[in-house]
Amino acid sequence: MQRQVERKKEQQQQEEIRDHEKEKKNEKNGTPLMALNHVSRLCKNVEKSVEFYTKVLGFVLIERPQAFVFDGAWLFNYGVGVHLVHAKDNEDDKFPNHTDNLDPMDNHISFQSEDMEGMVQRLEQFKIKYLKRTVGEEEGAAIDQLFFKDPDGFMIEICNCENVKLVPQRSIGRIKFPSDRHNPPVELGNDDSKT
Repeated sequence: MQRQVERKKEQQQQEEIRDHEKEKKNEKNGTPLMALNHVSRLCKNVEKSVEFYTKVLGFVLIERPQAFVFDGAWLFNYGVGVHLVHAKDNEDDKFPNHTDNLDPMDNHISFQSEDMEGMVQRLEQFKIKYLKRTVGEEEGAAIDQLFFKDPDGFMIEICNCENVKLVPQRSIGRIKFPSDRHNPPVELGNDDSKT
């Protein structure tokens, strides 16, 4: 009986290796992406938005190419950029309608935080209305989330999502992790291996 279990486990491992090798071959024909580069946001007031993203979220103002002849600003930190583009007067329909409503199911960008309580203090320091919640406690991997809006009503989430394992669904070998950035834990098979 023990021998049959070992043989079946060995066959499963060989099948996983074959699948992984097949995926590696196909990877050469896959999408040649590396990472998220930037998020672009329309804004009504570039200075006000720059102040929000630099003071509240810690982004750094960087130079942008002089070829861009429209008003805007580029910000960068945490391995990602935020590009602010000044909206034209007739573009009000491109902004969220309900700037006071904090709905976690709304479109948003999310940033990882190592200090959720410190982020709460920061939001309170700048008198920013936020929604705080914890999800996933019953599964044993609680995620703390903060939702708030930027000056133009776009939703932002701050979370500690590294508490959740990424469990690939037949995609081992296709998930790419930049080696110089934060990476969430990944569940590789039945063991608790992390990479």
